[in-house]
Amino acid sequence: MTRIGKFTLRLGLYGVVFLYLICDLHFCKGPLSRQFRSGDPNTPEAIARARELGVVAVVYGNPIKRSQLQRAVVERLWLEGRSEADLNPELRKMVRYAALDDLIDHDLLRMKVKVNAEAFKLTEEEMDGRFRRFTERFATKEELAAALEAQGGGSEDDLRERLAARIQQEKYVESRIGPKTVVTDEDARKWFDEHRDELKTPERIEVRQVFLATLDRPADEAKTVLETALAALQDKSRDFATLARELSEDSASKERGGALGWMTRSRLPADFAEPVFALSPGEPALVRTKLGWHLVEVTGRKPEEARDFETAKPEIIAALAALARRQMITDFRNELRKMESRAITIYRDVVEEGLEKPAR
Repeated sequence: MTRIGKFTLRLGLYGVVFLYLICDLHFCKGPLSRQFRSGDPNTPEAIARARELGVVAVVYGNPIKRSQLQRAVVERLWLEGRSEADLNPELRKMVRYAALDDLIDHDLLRMKVKVNAEAFKLTEEEMDGRFRRFTERFATKEELAAALEAQGGGSEDDLRERLAARIQQEKYVESRIGPKTVVTDEDARKWFDEHRDELKTPERIEVRQVFLATLDRPADEAKTVLETALAALQDKSRDFATLARELSEDSASKERGGALGWMTRSRLPADFAEPVFALSPGEPALVRTKLGWHLVEVTGRKPEEARDFETAKPEIIAALAALARRQMITDFRNELRKMESRAITIYRDVVEEGLEKPAR
């Protein structure tokens, strides 16, 4: 065959292959099309397969199951003292995605820790300490078991595994962000100079009271009782502590002689703070609030005080370091998610199933 003939034949074969590819991929939906589409997580086939297997996401080929997500949701809400039954569908959706984000980050960090396992070994002392701090929240083993069940189930061994993984991941994150969270004296001084007024110790008064509620009693009756008590104080026939123990309906203070301790305006209701802060020490008086009548005496007063830098520095450094750490952790997780985005598949249709009714 001549050179021109070979070229013509080759060109014809290329054309046939090209036409086949066009037909398979765009018109006939043949085997090549199905092969390409099988790797697309957004196809109906992929979503149906994920739903069948109960998979909400895949990270580096490792599936995150719907049961894992539900457990993470229950645990997150348990820590906040809530349940899914307390949430409307929109909030339930937000919590699910927040919990899924944590699970995805956990898997990404787990892979990083696995690759660097030798650098982030866990000691028995660390594990025992974390486990002890967790279990000390509960008075009995039964309470611990009930709490684990409320978080989605699991044994104490499961709990130890989760805690161990969390410690190793914390070590990994710390190795990446630790040096960036150091707060210098210069940083603290700059913050102090810009927020000096906020650090002032506000005016405080030391207060004691005898309180009678007026919710279930005529206000005039309560006032008359306390007017009699005030007269007894003024003629020194009775002392304040005795009157508080005998008459006061404030159970938190009556056994302490009515003492409320040192207080700032911000710690008191406005209808109580304004008249009480206007009193002079040692001059008991009657005060009316929406709750009832109070026989009140100011026993001490301290004016507003400015704080010097050296006194405030440890507190400022700790606060700035905590803020920097939280931001660094957020930035690190976002950057890790961005770098590993190709390794993450989320089946949103599966995640959002059943939002109208909380899972049981």
